[in-house]
Amino acid sequence: MNSQEIHDTIYQMGQQANAAAHALAVLSAEKKNDILRAMAAGLRSRSGEILEANAKDIAAGEARGLTSAMLDRLRLDADRIDAIAGGIEQVAELADPVGEELDKKVMGNGMEIQQVRVPIGVIGIIYESRPNVTSDAAVLCLKSGNATILRGGSEAIHSNRAIADALQAGGEPAGLPANAIQLIPFTDRESVAVLAGMDKWLDLIIPRGGKGLIETVVSLARMPVIKHYDGICHTFVEAEADQEMAVKITVDAKTQKPSVCNALETLLVEEKIADEFLPKVAEALWAKNVELRGDDRTQQILGDKVVAATEEDWSTEYLDYILSVKVVADQDAAVAHINTYGSQHSDCIVTTNEENAERFLRTVDSACVYHNVSTRFSDGEEYGFGAEIGISTDKLHARGPMALRELTSYQYRVRGNGQTKS
Repeated sequence: MNSQEIHDTIYQMGQQANAAAHALAVLSAEKKNDILRAMAAGLRSRSGEILEANAKDIAAGEARGLTSAMLDRLRLDADRIDAIAGGIEQVAELADPVGEELDKKVMGNGMEIQQVRVPIGVIGIIYESRPNVTSDAAVLCLKSGNATILRGGSEAIHSNRAIADALQAGGEPAGLPANAIQLIPFTDRESVAVLAGMDKWLDLIIPRGGKGLIETVVSLARMPVIKHYDGICHTFVEAEADQEMAVKITVDAKTQKPSVCNALETLLVEEKIADEFLPKVAEALWAKNVELRGDDRTQQILGDKVVAATEEDWSTEYLDYILSVKVVADQDAAVAHINTYGSQHSDCIVTTNEENAERFLRTVDSACVYHNVSTRFSDGEEYGFGAEIGISTDKLHARGPMALRELTSYQYRVRGNGQTKS
């Protein structure tokens, strides 16, 4: 497909999505929930077609030499499809944010001003690897009254097409507007640039993937971008920590699922307890086959089993059984390290000192900060949001787990009885 055809196809999709967004904006919560349940049924009814499409992606991935972890993220089976459908049904049970009154006041001249949640409009989502994101993104946008244009990665193109088709076909008999869910049917890299430049029809773009993808979208986008950057997450074990708790939290945050953005990547230990604590935590981590990369002091305490950490290690998201370890002088040094090398995602302090904990929570500049809790809880479902579209590391509009409320904007509705300025 040549450049002009890519441009024309995506712009047509944008125009169609804009029309669908206006239709979605006026649907009642009950109607949207009926549509979501029909979409779940449509997904289940096309399970065979989706699995056939996924088999093509798996075969292509194996031929390309994708890692076993990447293939696992890509692979679907009957249980995973049923779980995706179940997730749609769970979204149908969530409260609808659209129409929620945020504020209301009556001015001195009798004019009534109401602030109400409304859909954003048309949302573009660019993502990699996981075909379940096709469903997650589409249904969250639908529930919040938004049309969506999806652009998945080449490794899951057949699966993504099959899922998107099943969702749209399943929902339309229940009232889903035509073109409310559209998937860009090709994977040419140029499609990212065209989508990011289509501010005439796209109101927001959300890239989910590696740093290279996100930086490309940010550099090209002519509309607002909500970023999901690296998860370079830290745990700081303070001198007054319950050390048994600290070991438990560290091991959970690193090993419960190391391939996700809220997994621990750097452990910081206060110097006062380093000699006592590091052998305890190292033994527990080595039992889970975690490679430790430490600074000079960590190596002195733990010996040759620790790999020498480089400057690059402190800003690396491993997504693997690797952990950077550093001994720091005090909380000020820990916070300075986090704010320098972190990605403003999720960071934790382990301590029994409440005052020190509160100071850490106030001074670490991240979306999610924890006291005596594993960073693995940075998740929309764990926060009671139901589902999420990602973890935003931005500061404006949406920060942290992004769910239904973060996919809305607001509108001022002003009512009067003839008020004029003159």
